This record gives sequence, structure tokens and C-alpha cells, in this order.
Amino acid sequence: MAPSANVPGLRKLLQGELEGVALYRALAGIEVRPELKEVYGRMAESEERHAARWRKQLVEAGDRRADPSVGWRTRMMIALAKRFGADFILPTIAEREKIDSAGYAAGAPGIAAAPTLAGDERSHAKLLAVIAAKGVGGMEGGALAQLEGRHRAAGGNALRAAVLGANDGLVSNLSLVMGVAGAELAGSSILVTGLAGLLAGAGSMALGEWLSVQSARELFQHQIEIEKAELEADPEEEQRELELIYRAKGLEPAAAKEIAAQLIADPARAVNTLAMEELGVDPKELGGSAWVAAITSFILFAIGAVIPVIPYGLLEGPAALWTSVVASAFGLFGIGALITLMTGRSVWFSGLRQLLFGLVAAALTYGVGHLIGVSLAG
Repeated sequence: MAPSANVPGLRKLLQGELEGVALYRALAGIEVRPELKEVYGRMAESEERHAARWRKQLVEAGDRRADPSVGWRTRMMIALAKRFGADFILPTIAEREKIDSAGYAAGAPGIAAAPTLAGDERSHAKLLAVIAAKGVGGMEGGALAQLEGRHRAAGGNALRAAVLGANDGLVSNLSLVMGVAGAELAGSSILVTGLAGLLAGAGSMALGEWLSVQSARELFQHQIEIEKAELEADPEEEQRELELIYRAKGLEPAAAKEIAAQLIADPARAVNTLAMEELGVDPKELGGSAWVAAITSFILFAIGAVIPVIPYGLLEGPAALWTSVVASAFGLFGIGALITLMTGRSVWFSGLRQLLFGLVAAALTYGVGHLIGVSLAG
């Protein structure tokens, strides 16, 4: 046995590949769509080639024991796939492939790094993500639902962000205003507190949105650079990857192969296509502007947050308090009604639910503020 060989590490890698073989063969057996059945079969073959590599290294190290058995986690995944369908476990498998690719790229003591295998695992992860995002017959689930007419369209991320941003501003600032109102502070103090809460909350939301979008843009750019490097290093593998993607989307083998070959012939177009198909992002936009997202988030939060504050700039005493509560109640009901555009629920149900939750939060903070005010006054 070679003294430098990491036999336990090699056996662990072998077991991981054998579990991949068992899992993908099981998925191929479960899958009813012929194009995906073929894709899973080819992925199983790829994992078997990886396993053969580790078997060879183990034999060279003097370890001729039988292959390790498949672990309970993989057996459970197979059972879940048989019970709920392959799509149920695809995100989990894709994440595992990402972890495996990182391990192969880094290597380990006594085990040489395997960049080719790392590329295969990354390819598997991206392919699984593409499959998981598709509905029956290769059509995206949202498009299928719209054609069938059984569900309302989700309305897009922009609408969701607008409604939830205004809701965050209204609920948080209403609670803040009611808290200081419960402490029986002067109207001017409540107004200043509400405006401060508006600016602080909107600023925090804007900063968080900017960081989120900018980080996503940088991640997308990094992944696109990886795609470029992989395309330059192994165009044949990338062509096979594109072919599998189009096969997973329902194209016939000949058509998928022809499209993949045409794309690989134009490297710039191939990179753009890989980014669109695997990352779901247009390289020209990279997920949108971080500044636009931040400004939009600031405005949407402020729209909701200003509702409970305005009465304190116009009225005094109990009139300001009750006007703030009533205005906020209308705002809460309106936001709940808008949420039905995304959920398809009854306007009255969603509106009254939102109203109840918002007023309960406001009542709690008012009670706490009152207790603190009494305690300080005493």
C-alpha cells in the first residue's frame, strides 16, 4: 500500500459516487418523461466513471475490499422520490452536487484534486436546477398554470416587493407611533419619532436591498466568468451540457445536439445562453440595478410608514391618535386586498386578516408604551 494514499478519503469519495449512481438510476426508473429518463441515465453513467477512478486508486493503494454500501440518506431520498416524484428532491440533490464539486476542486491530503470531476459535478448541479425549474413537459410551472387557467398569475416579483415593502413600513411605523403615543408623549414628539422611524426603516430597507442585489450581481458575474473558463478549457463538455439541458426541456435528441453545436461555434453566444439557461440571468443586466432596487425599496417602505404619521402633523391629542389608527386600518386592509393578487384568496379574508394582525401589533406596543410611561411618571 502506498504510504501517501488516503484510503479512508478515497473510500468516502467512492461511496459518494456509488450513492449518486444508485440515486440517478432510481430517478431514471421513476421518471416517465423519456427525455429526462435519458438525462438521469447519462448522469448515472458519469457518476459510475467517477467511481471507477476511485476504485482504481484504491486498488493501487492495496485496498481491494468490496464497494461500500449505499447510505441511509440516499435510500431515504430514493424513497421520497418514489413517493412524491423526482421533482420533490431535485433541489437537495443539486445542492449536494455543488458541495461535491467544491471538494473535488480543492482535493484532500493523499488525494489529488480532480478538476474534471469537479466540472462534472457542477454541470450536474446546474442541470438539476434547470430540471427543477421546469414543469410537466418542459414548460415552466407558472406558464402552465396560466394556460390551464386554474390559478392566478403570481404577478411577478415587482408587485410582491411593492406590497410587502409598503406593508413593512406601515406595520413597523404604526407600532412605533402607537408605542410612543401610549407613553403619552406630546404630539410633536410622536411626529418626530414617527418621521425618524420612517427614515431609519426606509434607509435600512434600501441598504439591505442594495447589498442583496449587488451581491447577486457580483455572484452572477463570477459564475459567468466560470462558464467562460469552462468553455475555453473543455468546449466538448459544455456542448454536451447544453445538449442535456435542451433534452431536459423536451427537445428531440437530434434537435438538441444541433442547437448545442451551433451555440458552441459562437463562444460569446454560448456563454450568454449558458448564463440564461443555468443561472436564469441575462449577462447584460445581471439581475437589475442595485441602485434602482434600493431607491424603490426606500420609497415603498416610506409610503407605508408615512400613513400613521401624517395625522400627527395635522391634528393634536386624541383626534390625532384615532385618525392615525383609522388611516392605518384602511391602509392595512388595502395592503391585504393587494396581497390577493398574489394569493388568489378572498379580498375580505386577506384584508381583514391583515387588519387584525396590524392592529394587534399596534395595541401591544401601545400597551407597552403606556406601562413604560406610567412607570417613568411614577
